[in-house]
Amino acid sequence: EMHNQGRSYTDLSAEYGPSVDSIRNWVKLYAVHEVDGKKWTQADVNALQKENDKLREELEILKRSAVLLPKYN
Repeated sequence: EMHNQGRSYTDLSAEYGPSVDSIRNWVKLYAVHEVDGKKWTQADVNALQKENDKLREELEILKRSAVLLPKYN
C-alpha cells in the first residue's frame, strides 16, 4: 500500500529493514488485479494454480483406474 502511494522500495527498505528485492516481491505478490469484477492477488492465482495441478493429477489417476477396473471384474 505504501509503495502504491508513492514510497520507493529503497525508502521502505531503509525504514523497515527487509531488502529492496523482498519488498518488490511482496508488492508483486499481493497487488490486486480485477478480472470480471472479481479481485485477485498473485498469491490467489498461485494457490488456484496449485489446486488446479492437484485436481488434474487426481483426474488422471481416476481415468487410469476407470480403464483398469473393468479388466478385473
